[in-house]
Amino acid sequence: MVAQGRSGVIVKQRECAVSAPDLQSFMDQLEQRGWLKRIRVEVDPVLEITEIADRVTKAGGPALLFENVRGSRFPLLINTFGTRERICLALDCEDFDEVVARVQALIKPQMPTTIMQKIRKLPELAQLGNLPPRLVKRGMCQEIVHTDDADLTTLPALKCWPLDGDISRNLAAGITPPTTANDDAEATGRYITFGGVFTKDPDTSERNIGMYRVQIFGPRLCAMHWHMHHDGARHFRKYQARGERMPVAIALGGPAVMPYAATCPLPPDVSEALFAGFLQGGPIELVPCVTQPAIEVPATAEFVIEGYIDPAEPPILEGPFGDHTGFYSLADYYPRMRITAITHRRAPVFPATVVGKPPQEDYWLGKATERIFLPLLQMIVPDIIDYDLPTFGCFHNCAFVKIRKEYPFQARRVISAIWGAGQMAFTKIIVVVDEHVDVHDQNDVLFHLCANVDPRRDIVIADGPLDILDHAAPHHGAGSKMGIDATRKIPGEGQVRPWPDELQMSPEIQQRVTQRWNDYGFTTT
Repeated sequence: MVAQGRSGVIVKQRECAVSAPDLQSFMDQLEQRGWLKRIRVEVDPVLEITEIADRVTKAGGPALLFENVRGSRFPLLINTFGTRERICLALDCEDFDEVVARVQALIKPQMPTTIMQKIRKLPELAQLGNLPPRLVKRGMCQEIVHTDDADLTTLPALKCWPLDGDISRNLAAGITPPTTANDDAEATGRYITFGGVFTKDPDTSERNIGMYRVQIFGPRLCAMHWHMHHDGARHFRKYQARGERMPVAIALGGPAVMPYAATCPLPPDVSEALFAGFLQGGPIELVPCVTQPAIEVPATAEFVIEGYIDPAEPPILEGPFGDHTGFYSLADYYPRMRITAITHRRAPVFPATVVGKPPQEDYWLGKATERIFLPLLQMIVPDIIDYDLPTFGCFHNCAFVKIRKEYPFQARRVISAIWGAGQMAFTKIIVVVDEHVDVHDQNDVLFHLCANVDPRRDIVIADGPLDILDHAAPHHGAGSKMGIDATRKIPGEGQVRPWPDELQMSPEIQQRVTQRWNDYGFTTT
């Protein structure tokens, strides 16, 4: 069944069908479409898989299933969501605009006024009531349970880049760990890169799912890399204040929408599991962990790593790590997680990803967020018509924003509002352009930036929080940000000379030339 959304986009109405309920079902869908390649020769998880995946991803190639990973009996899947088509398949849509229309309808519902409208609304309301996660007693993620014999080193975790886990540069710079920080750890440089980290607020039992990297230090020890701004870190600080151990679980695989939902910059009071249910059109089934029953994880996960973080233990020196910025994020101190169990399906597949110089697989996860969260950003800043997070900006470094300019300094108001809008606060450079500019065309934006900007008048510098991974910031997670008003200037915006009209051919001539293109001896393209 289809219906027209508020934006005019034709939106599929969901009834019972949901997107792939587990990773291997999604793999089957990819393979049926020719979007998955099986690699049967032995391949090393130390650097070799990264180099293969990097080349394939940048070429827009298929998902890769490595069936023979050196040192592990588990196959590894990578580049799962590495194209627009594959992330749309995971979200069960033809295009991101379908999901945008659903989000718009959710946050700005048209209230029924007649009896017939109210009757038609009932199925939609019933569907919303079915979206919260559903707890079940058992799941395929616990078909095999390892407790005393749990061993992280049996997993085909990747070492992605040559200096991952190499703290020699810290030592050379005189940065040494406390004597107890890494006393029982061996930094292998191997990482779990695609796991959803499940935690709960000890005060409210509010669930959070974050996508954080996890460095392996031994069979039952790893480092939990979450930034101070993340909800997982906020939960940890609460356990730390209480002096209590914090239960944690890392789930790999599960419903196809889960990796995307875990990366979404949702408000702290919005559950990623609920949002995943909204995206897939049905509730996510969760099962209590075996050794950490306070934490529930997707029943269809491939692997679940259970454990705890004891705030009484010293942090561990984690990193460096080749990151999505294209640079290594430097080694720093993060909580150590003690493993109490590893559970998995009978024949599991280990999901992984590589981050590095864009575009990588995470680019498409970020692009989905850019599109899907446009209606939410417009709720906060209604002036925004559209925006783009360009590839070279690595998500947090740059944003191109389009507005319909109506009054002086409107662009500056928009810049300030964006810096106050959730995780958009970390945006280092914002460029605001007029409504006729295509923000998805970098050359169009840069043309108007160079043409319309007087640096002294049109650039604003502000201090504030930045992405933790911004190595150029003078302080850890804090520094200066730049807003650029690249709109046409109007009276009231300082000294403004008469503004010229932009060159544009008349529509009549454009149409005449288009119609006669073949007459000129050109081939129609």
